[in-house]
Amino acid sequence: MQTGHVGLNVTDLTRSIAFYREVIGLELTGEGTEADRRFAFLSLDGKLLVTLWQQSKERFDTGTAGLHHLSFQVDSLDEVRAAETRLRELGAEFAYDGVVPHGEGAGSGGIFFTDPDGIRLEIYAPAGLEGTPAPVAAAPTCGFF
Repeated sequence: MQTGHVGLNVTDLTRSIAFYREVIGLELTGEGTEADRRFAFLSLDGKLLVTLWQQSKERFDTGTAGLHHLSFQVDSLDEVRAAETRLRELGAEFAYDGVVPHGEGAGSGGIFFTDPDGIRLEIYAPAGLEGTPAPVAAAPTCGFF
């Protein structure tokens, strides 16, 4: 068994489609445009990864049970850094400054940020940060502490 796609509630479907296409590189492969049934299917290399549902009136609330964060793995730190550049140009909010390891002594790591609705996201590479200090030594970086 493996995870299929992840569905996210958003407040502005058009804005969120643009964000996920620009930052993650997903392609729009299906869309519902009826006023009361707006949704989008976003895929990569023909595989559905994220569905967006315009069903929320407020930003993501980290104090409510449910999604903690959504993570995307890329092959290299260069890809992580390219995403960081795009996100900075878009004015995204970051949990930490720059590319950081997943924890003290870890080689994997990435960037931790929020989408336009405050949903916590991560783009990471499985190696390349060996010897880099973690921003929070006593906790996993993906905890968004």
